[in-house]
Amino acid sequence: MKDYLVLISCICFLVFLIPGRFRKYFAIGGWASIVGYLFLELPFYFSINNFLYPAITLLSAPFLYITAKYLLRDDPRVIQLSTIAAVAFLIYAPFGYMPALGNWLIAAVAEQTSVALAMIGYPVNFEAWNLMERNGFRTEIILACTGIQSIAIMLGVAWGVRSTVMQKIAGFLLVFPTIYILNIFRNVFVVTAYAEQWFPYLPEIAGNGEFGYESFFWAHNVMAELGALVFLVILAYALFRVIPELGNLADSLYRLYRSEVEQVVRRKTKESGL
Repeated sequence: MKDYLVLISCICFLVFLIPGRFRKYFAIGGWASIVGYLFLELPFYFSINNFLYPAITLLSAPFLYITAKYLLRDDPRVIQLSTIAAVAFLIYAPFGYMPALGNWLIAAVAEQTSVALAMIGYPVNFEAWNLMERNGFRTEIILACTGIQSIAIMLGVAWGVRSTVMQKIAGFLLVFPTIYILNIFRNVFVVTAYAEQWFPYLPEIAGNGEFGYESFFWAHNVMAELGALVFLVILAYALFRVIPELGNLADSLYRLYRSEVEQVVRRKTKESGL
C-alpha cells in the first residue's frame, strides 16, 4: 500500500504539469498521497528510533490542509510549490521506478564509497554488490543512500520556478555535484562510525536489539540527518542568491502558512476563553 501511494503521488504530480482546468486536483492528490505515505511509515520510523520523520509526519497534516485550501483557490504560491514537487518527482521517478537505473546508481555509489574508504586507509569487504562489511558490521547501500532524493528536491526547487537558462544551469552545477560528493562523505562517516562502534551510547533509546546498532543510530539517524538538514538549508540560501525568484517565493509561502497557523491559534484561544 505504501509503495502504491508513492506511485500515485508521482503520477498525480506529473499529470499536474499538464495544463488543464483540473490540474489543481491532481496536485492535491499528490500531496495527500505523500502525507498518507508518511503516516503509514510511522511504525517503521519508530522501529528504527527515528524521531525526525515522525515530527515531519505530524506537521504534514496541517500543511496538507492549508495547501489544499489554497490550491482550490488557484493561489499562485501553492501552484508554484506544487510545480517544484512535480519537477522533483520527474527527476526522481526514473531512478525510483526503473530497477535497472536505480540499481546502477546504487552500485556506483557503493563503489565510490568503498574507494573513498580505501583512500583514507579503511578498506571494506563486499559481501554482495551493495553490502559492505568491516569488523563484522554490515552496511547496505540502498537508493536512499545515494542522495537522489535530496538532489531531486533541490533541483525541483531550482528548476520549478521561473528562471533563465543560465540560472537553471547554475542551479544544477550548484546542487548536483555538491550533494553527490557530500553524500559519499556521509556514507563514509556512517560506515566507519558503525564498524568502529564510535557511539555505543544510550541503548535504551538508540538500540533495537541488534548488537552494535547504537553506533549506526547516532551516526545515521541523528548526526547525518541533522547535518544533511543544515546543509540543505545552506544550499537553499545559496540557490536564493543564484535565483532571486526563489527567495521571493519562499518568503511569500512562509507568510501564507504562518498566517494560517496564527489564525487557527487565535481562534482556538478565543474559543477557550483565554
